[in-house]
Amino acid sequence: MKNFKNLKIWQNGIDLVVDIYKKTESFPKEEIYGITSQIKGSAVSIPSNIAEGSGRGTDKELNRFLDVALGSSFELETQLIIANKLNFLDDENFKTLNDVLDSEQKMIIGLQKSLK
Repeated sequence: MKNFKNLKIWQNGIDLVVDIYKKTESFPKEEIYGITSQIKGSAVSIPSNIAEGSGRGTDKELNRFLDVALGSSFELETQLIIANKLNFLDDENFKTLNDVLDSEQKMIIGLQKSLK
């Protein structure tokens, strides 16, 4: 799986990152080094780990990086819940992002199952 750019799971992860960056623009400026940074970092980690894992030589290695990507997705989910509860992210944007994230998590788990 060397060409990660052809993977739908990676493409969706990139789209999620772009959405996250757009939706966090309105967060309070004092949060730029707080939750905003955490959210962006977790989001970027998802497709980054999918790409790195796909460049490795074995399914075992890919699965290890998918584990990291999945962990980052759960971090992101938690951070989005916090941002929503703090009213940094309105309910509509939260639902949209959460739905995309849920789909990405299912794709990661599905790919992991196919590798076993």
